[in-house]
Amino acid sequence: MSEIDKRNRLSEEPFAYQITKKGTVVIEYEGKQIKIVKDREGERLIAKIKEVADNQTAVQLLLAKITGNFKRGNEKIGKNKRK
Repeated sequence: MSEIDKRNRLSEEPFAYQITKKGTVVIEYEGKQIKIVKDREGERLIAKIKEVADNQTAVQLLLAKITGNFKRGNEKIGKNKRK
């Protein structure tokens, strides 16, 4: 996995997830909700997470891949940037 995570960002565990009773997965990045995965895709993600639950880096990689390329500079910084 060192080739995938060259900057060693996943060891900091930026992603978190919660599995709801309905089987949906809520994914957060640094405390902010970024994606909700449900239905078949959610079931597949839960199964994959359970397979690699003992390896936290692998779980982080799964969450990073499912969220895709969500950070490309269009995040809202806040009201201070409008100045």
